[in-house]
Order: sequence, then C-alpha cells, then structure tokens
Amino acid sequence: MRLFRSLTLLLVLFAPVAFADGTFQVEIILFRQTDQPAATNQPSPEGWAQGARKLATEDQRSTTLDDLANKLDASGIYKVMLHTAWQQELSATPSKVALSSGQEQFGHFPIEGTVSLALARFTDIDANFWVNQLDAHGVLITSERMRQSTRVKNGELTYMDNGSLALLIKVSSL
Repeated sequence: MRLFRSLTLLLVLFAPVAFADGTFQVEIILFRQTDQPAATNQPSPEGWAQGARKLATEDQRSTTLDDLANKLDASGIYKVMLHTAWQQELSATPSKVALSSGQEQFGHFPIEGTVSLALARFTDIDANFWVNQLDAHGVLITSERMRQSTRVKNGELTYMDNGSLALLIKVSSL
C-alpha cells in the first residue's frame, strides 16, 4: 500500500510535464504599419539563424489565418511581410526555428528571423525578426528589428507589437 501511494504521488508530479509534450501547429503573420517610421535600425547579424533549425518541407503546413492576413493587406494601413505555418514538436526545452522570405543574398534574406518556443503549462514565445533592405548587389543596407517575448495559452491568437512591426502568432495542439 505504501508503494502504491508513492507511485501515485510520482505520477501526479510528473504527469503534467509528460502530457504537455506533443506536436503543435504554429502560424505567424509578421506585418508592418505602413504609416509608421522604422522603430529600430539594428543591422541583422551575420549569424541571425545560429542555433535554430531550418524548417523542413514536410513540416510546413497550410495557413488557416488567410482571411485575417487578407484583411490586414486590404486595409491600406498594414502590409503583411511574412505569413507561414508549420508543425513542430514542443516540450519544456526551448526549440528555435529559422524563418525567411525572399531570395538569399550574402547570407541575408529580405525577411529573416527566429521563433523560439517552449511548452509547459503555457507556451513561452521569443520572436526575433529583421526586415532588411538590400542594395542592387545584395549588400545589407539597413534592417528593422522586431523582438518580443511572451507567455500564451495554446490555441489563442496572440498579438505582439514592436512599433512599426507586429506579429500575430497562434500555437495549436495537433
């Protein structure tokens, strides 16, 4: 009987962590407010994707927030810079994914960044994006940076604001 109580106590202590791990769909919309000047002018570093894994083709998913992205673009006030979705295994250990859009030139993309996710009772998100301006030769001229961290409930659409750049993100269990 004593063994049974000890085993039950151990299961109760470790069960929330065990059930938290799993496969999730992550969808983001990175957009800019067109009438606002760039909030920052921090050049994108050479190793912007260091420690992050690139998305495999099989991890990419179709987007579900298309109506919202279309409304943002149609407003004339906002411009969607990046809209993508993928599936990812999440656990208490943070995992970082590198995202980019446009043609790579000398290690940089017009849009590049990372999203780090860790799952416990809530999901911890750390988003770090650069919107780059490249000259005709592909040399980085200037960058606008968006860096935000937050803790969210799964399945909720979350807004992360950083002046002229903003991010909508949704993390849902599959």
